Amino acid sequence: MVQYQPTQLDVSFAALSDATRRGILEQLERADASITDLAEKFDMTLTGMKKHVGVLEQAGLVTTEKIGRVRRCRLGMHRLVEEAAWIENYRRHWDACFDELDKIVEELKLEHNADRRKKRK
Repeated sequence: MVQYQPTQLDVSFAALSDATRRGILEQLERADASITDLAEKFDMTLTGMKKHVGVLEQAGLVTTEKIGRVRRCRLGMHRLVEEAAWIENYRRHWDACFDELDKIVEELKLEHNADRRKKRK
């Protein structure tokens, strides 16, 4: 059996794969918030919100700090540089593929128009 060690890329994409977690990041982009505030905002139990925040924290996207009885959340220091580079690589690949497809379609249109002109004569 192959042993696989998750990379930061895997952890980040797993964290970002959930709409609620992306929403949490958008909320924290505006202002720091307690887990209780986030749970209320997303109409979720505290336990559910703690799990989501834990996944984001493991990915480095969120940090938490306990102040008295309240756990405050803020955006983490992980800047998603590696993840953005990975996405950019595939964006360039697909852009190139679609550019080639556009060229083929344009050539076919020209050929089609040329054939139509020949038939008219």
